[in-house]
Amino acid sequence: MPLHVPPAPAPALRSVLTALGSPTAVREARTPSLRAAQGPTTPELPLPVHVLDRITAQGLSATRLAGWRFLIRCGDRAVAAAETMLTPDGWAFSHFFEGPYVASTERALHQAEALQQPYQARLLSVPGLYMLTLWLHGDLTADGAEGHPVGTDLLVPLAPAPPGIPAHRPFPVTELLPVLTHRATPLPLLGPPVLDSPAA
Repeated sequence: MPLHVPPAPAPALRSVLTALGSPTAVREARTPSLRAAQGPTTPELPLPVHVLDRITAQGLSATRLAGWRFLIRCGDRAVAAAETMLTPDGWAFSHFFEGPYVASTERALHQAEALQQPYQARLLSVPGLYMLTLWLHGDLTADGAEGHPVGTDLLVPLAPAPPGIPAHRPFPVTELLPVLTHRATPLPLLGPPVLDSPAA
């Protein structure tokens, strides 16, 4: 089924196009694959990046929008990604980057297209677990910049995933969330420390 990619804010896309057209910005980026790209580079597949700051024992806390991420394509593959952020003056280019999450994001998007049900594509970051997931939201008409994962959504951990969590396997939110809650919840103390009683 076709995967729905929500439209990015126009200023965010313009800021990335401007950065791609700036030899200085590309040259100063820590992205050898982008600097070495042969041929035109284009920003594609904008994904809103939501951050889950806290996971509580009671369940999922609200997420917040941290930015929009664009895959930078050259030829038939993504060579880097561009991150944008919201500033007091609106959306602005933040930085280019490369690494395993670029390829794993592209792979997960291809996997999602093969699912029987259409989804809206987003990214969900869990900084406390050093984890990034492709968030497949069931409401195609939703504003990609708002909302939080619901039980019918799928989360696809991107590689590298935390130990014990398989990458590139779609998990229902109701299945993966308890695992994340357990990982992120500190273990309770076994009771107050016992002090030696003074001698009578």
